[in-house]
Amino acid sequence: MIRNMFPSAFFALALLLTPARANAQSDNNAARGIITNQLEAFIARDFDLAYSFASDNIKGIFPTVEQFMAMVEGGYLPVLRPGNYAFGNTDNLSEGRIKQDLLIRAPDGSDWTAIYYMQRQPDGSWKIDAVNLRKGAAGMT
Repeated sequence: MIRNMFPSAFFALALLLTPARANAQSDNNAARGIITNQLEAFIARDFDLAYSFASDNIKGIFPTVEQFMAMVEGGYLPVLRPGNYAFGNTDNLSEGRIKQDLLIRAPDGSDWTAIYYMQRQPDGSWKIDAVNLRKGAAGMT
């Protein structure tokens, strides 16, 4: 009798977890979309649009597009002018927080890992809340 309960229990658990997995995947895709949109805005030199993807926390530290871009130009050139890039690991840190690795080839041919911290906004959208940049590809940094 107990043996027959396990398949039912696993099936019920799978049904409970499926919406959570689907929501996490949807959130991860949305976060990646925001990162891609910001990178494309940087490439197009549309800095107002690039700034629009920053969280309120970032905008509080850099309240103008000019201040934001001075920070980006001063320390994030691989993000500002990416060559090739590809998404790496994604971690769902907590409700409303995602950590997304991005592998970047800089204009000079060097490899970098940008670690994006994404934050869900009250309206359900995602914004970039922080970026840590490390020289080297993921796993080598």
